Amino acid sequence: MLRTIEKSGPVLVIAPHPDDEVLGVGGTMARLADAGTEIHVAIVTTGRAPRFSVDQVDTVRAEAAAAHAKLGVTQTHYLDCPAAGLREYAHTELNRAISSVVQRTGAQTIFAPHPGDIHLDHQLSFLSALVAARPHQPDYPTRVFAYETLSETNWNAPYLTPGFLPNLFVDISDTLQRKLDAFGLFESQQRAAPHERSVASLTALATLRGATVHRDAAEAFVTIRIVE
Repeated sequence: MLRTIEKSGPVLVIAPHPDDEVLGVGGTMARLADAGTEIHVAIVTTGRAPRFSVDQVDTVRAEAAAAHAKLGVTQTHYLDCPAAGLREYAHTELNRAISSVVQRTGAQTIFAPHPGDIHLDHQLSFLSALVAARPHQPDYPTRVFAYETLSETNWNAPYLTPGFLPNLFVDISDTLQRKLDAFGLFESQQRAAPHERSVASLTALATLRGATVHRDAAEAFVTIRIVE
């Protein structure tokens, strides 16, 4: 599947917040970039006062720039919707923002956050990604996958919200260290183990996903749709 994605056109990773894309898709992005695939990241939200200071926003954007350079991301797009505030934000505007970046990039593959994530920003970003990928358009992404985000996907309510049941595993044995290095550049988002947002926890998840398919390390995804 990854070889098909490599040849099918630009890839767009939709991240509700900076670092979600590295946590969920970092190793896969590095593999795709190494193969010459055009990789775009859309950061959906931006922190706003009074909850977030200008310095905090500037810091995390600088961290994202360094992390994306490490992974080989082609371009980062900031959609500037309100962080931790998408519930109060007009959903039509969120649809417009994500649809616009899908059209601008010509994305043929989308990686979006899982709809069962506990964070509402993740749930709403997923729904708007599906709106942007509707197949009734002249041109639309033919592959849509959902990724998992430590500290969000793992805290959903079992049996009450959609569970993360992966059916696509990408071997990131050769790019795991770059993923960990990229996450390490998000110093403002780091926590000490055993917190999920730690290098140790991220390594453990990659090892678990890899062992599931007899690989040293992997990232796991749920296939939403493939159109051939």
